Amino acid sequence: MTETAKEQDSAGIILVTSHIDVFTDEEKECVAELWDEYVRHGPEVSGYNFVVARDGDQVSGFACYGERSLTEGTYDLYWIAVDPGDQGKGTGRALLQRVEDDIRQLGGRLIFVETSGLEKYAPTRKFYLATGYLLEATIKDFYSPGDDLVIFTKHL
Repeated sequence: MTETAKEQDSAGIILVTSHIDVFTDEEKECVAELWDEYVRHGPEVSGYNFVVARDGDQVSGFACYGERSLTEGTYDLYWIAVDPGDQGKGTGRALLQRVEDDIRQLGGRLIFVETSGLEKYAPTRKFYLATGYLLEATIKDFYSPGDDLVIFTKHL
């Protein structure tokens, strides 16, 4: 089941984030900062929307998205994460479907996703391709030497 995240989901979101080995400490801090903005100011002011997936009462995954500034109907998918124990069960697909449905309801027309070109992110890139996203561009050495920016999009 997916739903809009609530303040009481904080511990679950932080726990899922802590279990994702490919995330650096800096990336984990970024998730916490975006979550804090969402909780403090709400999506209308912060620009961040969070949805969660649950396995019983536990948060098993989350996604964060928001409207891209200075565009018309373009949204960024900032984060999508599924606890390693829940991967392979359709949780990521359910979260992505929820994000796409929410964006459609908000009048969105395009989803923009950025990820790393490092080998450890190969499953992530495969996931986006398998869910209908188009590989739009690769910018060499974007994040650091040897770590490319890989951009995916999906027209709704």
